[in-house]
Amino acid sequence: MKSHKDLTVYKTSIDLVVNLYQLSQNFPDAEKFGLTSQIRRAAVSIPSNIAEGAARGSKKDFSRFLYIALGSLAEVETQLEIAERLDFIMKNSEVEEKIIYIRRMILKLMQSLKD
Repeated sequence: MKSHKDLTVYKTSIDLVVNLYQLSQNFPDAEKFGLTSQIRRAAVSIPSNIAEGAARGSKKDFSRFLYIALGSLAEVETQLEIAERLDFIMKNSEVEEKIIYIRRMILKLMQSLKD
């Protein structure tokens, strides 16, 4: 691996960030400092932690940051469910599939670091 930018999971998580920024721009103004901010910060945390972990010198560090990225992904999933229940957005299968795909890639990458 030359750089974190070579990782498909990094590229896909950047795409997810863009999707979530677009989805959340239509949230009510009252949510600007609430759910809108929270979902965006959690989304940005995913590729950020992948990048930071990849830049570390050890597999152990990389794995630790992948766990953090996985946690942020779970946060995003939860926040999307809340936004759906509050009728801020409708279910978005493209985003849901991207979340599942990213989770699988992170877990596989973590497994490969153990080998």
